[in-house]
Amino acid sequence: MKTNQNNTGDIPVIAQAAPVAESVGERYIPINKGHFDLDTPERTLAFSEKLSRGWSKEYEEYRRLWVDLAKTRQIRDYPLLVDLELSSKCNLHCPMCYTITEEFLSKVDKQYMDIGLFKKIIDEIAGKVFAVRLSLRGESTLNRHFIEAIAYAKGKGIKEVSTLTHGKKFTGDFLRKAVEVGIDWITISIDGTGETYNRIRQPLTWEDTLGRLKEIKALKDELGIVKPVIKVQGIWPAIRENPSAYYNALEPYTDLIAYNPLIDYLRKDSEIIYEDNFACPQLYQRLVIGSDGKVMMCSNDEDSLNVVGDAYTQSIHEIWHGDALNRVREIHARRDGFKDIPVCRACYYPRKAVPDETAMVNGRTIVIENYVNRAQEVGK
Repeated sequence: MKTNQNNTGDIPVIAQAAPVAESVGERYIPINKGHFDLDTPERTLAFSEKLSRGWSKEYEEYRRLWVDLAKTRQIRDYPLLVDLELSSKCNLHCPMCYTITEEFLSKVDKQYMDIGLFKKIIDEIAGKVFAVRLSLRGESTLNRHFIEAIAYAKGKGIKEVSTLTHGKKFTGDFLRKAVEVGIDWITISIDGTGETYNRIRQPLTWEDTLGRLKEIKALKDELGIVKPVIKVQGIWPAIRENPSAYYNALEPYTDLIAYNPLIDYLRKDSEIIYEDNFACPQLYQRLVIGSDGKVMMCSNDEDSLNVVGDAYTQSIHEIWHGDALNRVREIHARRDGFKDIPVCRACYYPRKAVPDETAMVNGRTIVIENYVNRAQEVGK
């Protein structure tokens, strides 16, 4: 379930203390917006070093292009990252998640990606795309081919394979197999501690989830490995009351701890304030493929309203350079053109955010950047 923006929700990006907004002329092009580290600078740097282990030069190029292509609006031959939604289903019903809304349920079929389609895509993009992310809207581990998918992608030479998960299945044989086949990065959504977590993530429990983190750490220590790197992230209102307690409980078993301000996933906000002259970076960074093979405009098109291709009948190259996606790029090339696309008007990327709150984590001051006119309350 994607409650943390990529998406995302947890986008596979270099860790950083605050979002970076790059200006090209008068354009506002935010890079990695909505992702904030709760961690120390030392652990943040160590996280990137661990993630780049074994492909450091290519990783450096990947990170450079992630910023430069968005700034210059250059279209690479293939995207840098491909999101592959192994499952649009989730087995939780978190109160802040759009997957529980009637609108989502009426538009998006709950299903799993066919492993044949997955392999078709990997066969084409291997050696051309740096990274794949095996999640989007649902819980990826529900797909019975999850382990096989990781093994296939790594066997074909994909440098970074990651997923966003609630973490329930990462224990026992399933955990060991995922590690053995080479998953590089696991982000686990953990919203608060104790009863706060239990209330939001039911029927999961804080004690069980913490136990799984301990098991992952023990397995990595046993095998003497640094990957998969383990990042945990939670929504800010679930952490706000005591961020030090959240950090201290999770730090011994993780590589990075982050938080996200709560965004308007439930589409309840009406008075939205935008940044001036926004242009989306995702259109030059990544391609997003749903479990049904439909290719979405971006990772924030949760309802698949702007489909730009079909991975069953088209190649990734054809879709990436196709008329549908190029039309979206052309709209975003105009001043405030994003406002002509309903999905973009509702997105958090162009939404104005201000640093209007501070918090203390073990004596460190954390600056919280919140979206204007956005309630930081679970379920609102």
